[in-house]
Amino acid sequence: MSSRAILFSFSLPSPSPSSSPLSRSRNHPNHPPSPFPLQLLSRRRGRGKVWADVKSEKHVPEPSTKYQDLSLHNKVARAGLDGDDDVEEEAIIGSSPWWQVFPKRWVIVILCFSAFLLCNMDRVNMSIAILPMSAEYNWNPTTVGLVQSSFFWGYLLTQIAGGIWADTVGGKQVLGFGVIWWSVATILTPVAAKLGLPFLLVARAFMGIGEGVAMPAMNNILSKWVPVAERSRSLALVYSGMYLGSVTGLAFSPFLIHQYGWPSVFYSFGSLGTVWFSIWLSKAHSSPLDDPELRPEEKKLIATNGFSKEPVKAIPWKLILSKPPVWALIVSHFCHNWGTFILLTWMPTYYNQVLKFNLTESGLFCVLPWLTMAISANFGGWIADTLVTRGVPVTRVRKVITSYYSSTFSSQIMQTVGFLGPAFFLTQLSHINSPVMAVLCMTCSQGTDAFSQSGLYSNHQDIAPRYSGILLGLSNTAGVLAGVLGTAATGYILQHGSWDDVFKVSVGLYLVGTVVFNLFATGEKIVD
Repeated sequence: MSSRAILFSFSLPSPSPSSSPLSRSRNHPNHPPSPFPLQLLSRRRGRGKVWADVKSEKHVPEPSTKYQDLSLHNKVARAGLDGDDDVEEEAIIGSSPWWQVFPKRWVIVILCFSAFLLCNMDRVNMSIAILPMSAEYNWNPTTVGLVQSSFFWGYLLTQIAGGIWADTVGGKQVLGFGVIWWSVATILTPVAAKLGLPFLLVARAFMGIGEGVAMPAMNNILSKWVPVAERSRSLALVYSGMYLGSVTGLAFSPFLIHQYGWPSVFYSFGSLGTVWFSIWLSKAHSSPLDDPELRPEEKKLIATNGFSKEPVKAIPWKLILSKPPVWALIVSHFCHNWGTFILLTWMPTYYNQVLKFNLTESGLFCVLPWLTMAISANFGGWIADTLVTRGVPVTRVRKVITSYYSSTFSSQIMQTVGFLGPAFFLTQLSHINSPVMAVLCMTCSQGTDAFSQSGLYSNHQDIAPRYSGILLGLSNTAGVLAGVLGTAATGYILQHGSWDDVFKVSVGLYLVGTVVFNLFATGEKIVD
């Protein structure tokens, strides 16, 4: 008998013949023995309980709670004697509260979601704070663009390095380091601004270094923890944390600035990272193999869905860079992020200068596009996983789920929603004079952009699961380069041109991304 069965047997009193209700009913003179033999048919789990089906020739009333407890007691005892660990596990889990049997892989997903929530809260606060800061320090649009782009200098440096570090050391350590690093840099931002522009640029670049490792580390962790059939929805949830972080940051920043001044935004948001870090250290593990508390059935589920047990020792750079789908990811990531980062950093300025919204209105109206993106990303993720579960090839799913309309389904020529949606709505802004319609176009643009999370951003784990952190580091380096160039170029364009010129460049790159992704991307594993 196993130790758990022994302990469990002492936790419930053994029913004696004299004390058993069933025995008393059979031995009592007024209650003759029941003519209906009871037969145990099967064990099943339902709503957190374990019960036995009872079959008889005539209807037998459902046993009382006491009978169920005795049945559970006998099952566990027999499990210990017969070596039936599954029955014992079933009994223990059936009597456990829900929070103890909640899937650990989704605990990891939720923690990654909250990390990305903080990531964008700390990033977008500058897009609101830059308005009073530029007025206080007399910055022109070119200087504002320089300050906004300085974040991407550090962000660019740690993309590939973060991927290599995550794939070799482990995603838990890398993501934890990143959150603490960028939180400290966020808190130091007001101090650096008062010291002078060069110090502010360095502080923002340091913040970018911390946030740069977050995406590769997250990708590495989820590639080990999440089965293929749950991959799109888990990634969609994590990336929606970024969008909801933008919502939270843009919604609360104006209030904090009005009440306590612009430095309060950086102090309050940055301090939240320490709370997250303490939870992360106690709950997270880089791999299911490292988690001693992971239930065997969940570990088996994850293991049978293809996570690699071998750590990465050597990186096949030549093989990776020789694959056309890898370059399709890199080019598509650049095209996608050019428009995304421009809207992320410059949208409040556009609302303030073009639509004439005040600081509070600019922040609140900026919330709508990011909220729409959070909803759309999760919607697309559930659709993608449903298609994969029903047997649709992963390649088709990645291309279809990032598409909005298809001219002919049989021809497999997909128009990518993550590219063509934003492109269409940005072209409409030059023909609109109403602030309400402009906000609606921005909202629709960002909402359609979010479908890329279930296509472009899921594709790294599809084609190279062992090297997903490195691959995301490669493609995101191109994406961050687009952020550096696009954010700085927008300031230059606005000083010498107009917002229409800014949007035309973004639309052109969205069209290029559509062609490249649909011609060369795949959803099948190409690097093992």
